[in-house]
Amino acid sequence: MKNLVSQYAFIQAAMNPDLDAPKGIVGPDGMPAPKRFSVYRNNIIVSLKEAMNDGFPAVASLVGAAFFAAMSDIYIRQNPPKSPILALYGLDFPKFIAEFEPAASLPYLTDVARLEFALRLAYHCADSTPVEAQAFTNANVLSATLSFAPTVSAIRSDYPITQIRAAALGGPQPTGGAEDVLITRPDLDPIATAFPSGTAAIIDALQAGLPFGEAIEAGPEGLDLPAFIGALISGGAITKLEYDNV
Repeated sequence: MKNLVSQYAFIQAAMNPDLDAPKGIVGPDGMPAPKRFSVYRNNIIVSLKEAMNDGFPAVASLVGAAFFAAMSDIYIRQNPPKSPILALYGLDFPKFIAEFEPAASLPYLTDVARLEFALRLAYHCADSTPVEAQAFTNANVLSATLSFAPTVSAIRSDYPITQIRAAALGGPQPTGGAEDVLITRPDLDPIATAFPSGTAAIIDALQAGLPFGEAIEAGPEGLDLPAFIGALISGGAITKLEYDNV
């Protein structure tokens, strides 16, 4: 009778180099194949490390290559992939950073990781067809409810994370403070647009089904409303405008 390897045992051994190859892993000759399994395990870890480096370049830049390598190695060992889509690996990395004591001196790092993953997720979202810009010239547009493209999301942060990310990737040093970030994907490449803290409440209200005019009232004082609406339109964020009794 052939030895069967449980999925749990296989995953645990594949993610932990300190564990032996599970019993039941054999080569073409039917004999135990620990060396083959070690090669397989190494390939998995290398692929996941590459995915982390590709997915979180700003985080890596902010902490340095050696620190990021050590931190991501611990994360990888504790978090096997939950999806076959390697490009989406790292969903729980922001939460991991928030609880990773050696990174406590960089309190904005978690939100930068959230921003990077949100941009990556938007890149891989399904395509959708946005409404034409002229649809917003309807005299009753404030009474309409809006539907968003799957690429749209909003991030609240106590830090200027769009600027921190840009600085980490070679841009100017950040200034300012808290911001809400709108993620859109106008074409193939997602973009992050920063707005005053509290702006994400508009997105929440629209997603809850409030009419456009009422949702806008949830925004903060001082919001550049034309700029916000312009970001929604240019970002292809709106896929439907619906009117009731108009």
